[in-house]
Amino acid sequence: MPGKLGRTTKQRMAILRNQASQLLWYGKIETTAARAKELQPYVEKLITKAINTYADVVEIEVVAKDKKGKEIKTTSYKDGPKKLAARRAIMAKTYDLQEIKAFNEKKSEYKARTEQIQHPLMEKLFNEIAPKYAQRKDELGQGGGYTRIYLLGQRRGDAAETAIIELV
Repeated sequence: MPGKLGRTTKQRMAILRNQASQLLWYGKIETTAARAKELQPYVEKLITKAINTYADVVEIEVVAKDKKGKEIKTTSYKDGPKKLAARRAIMAKTYDLQEIKAFNEKKSEYKARTEQIQHPLMEKLFNEIAPKYAQRKDELGQGGGYTRIYLLGQRRGDAAETAIIELV
């Protein structure tokens, strides 16, 4: 028996995961009004989870020896336990999107730019989106309200109500 949106649970969750991933990646998508209204709380919960944990970073000093036996100290940063748990929870609710090669970018430049990035969507969420909305939260004193829905009217063909959902 189909549930909400006229789909089974697996189909509905796949749609939500896909649209949440696309919304976080592109910042704006066009869909039906019903799907946009289902997607809004789903995405806002993911963003809130990222905002609450994006600053949880652990600094580690690594001591390595070079060829001559001289010790070299380097500092590396890793996710703290809360950020790691949040990252894994968000990854379970989104699809991992790949970085897109720019129009006039050479293949070698693209590889150099993306070699350190394993999960581009997670990097964008934790390094760009979460700090931006955390600052907004501090300034306005309110959490939530990270997305906005514009109703566009009926679609030709099936007369479905369409909408644009975007990150504020």
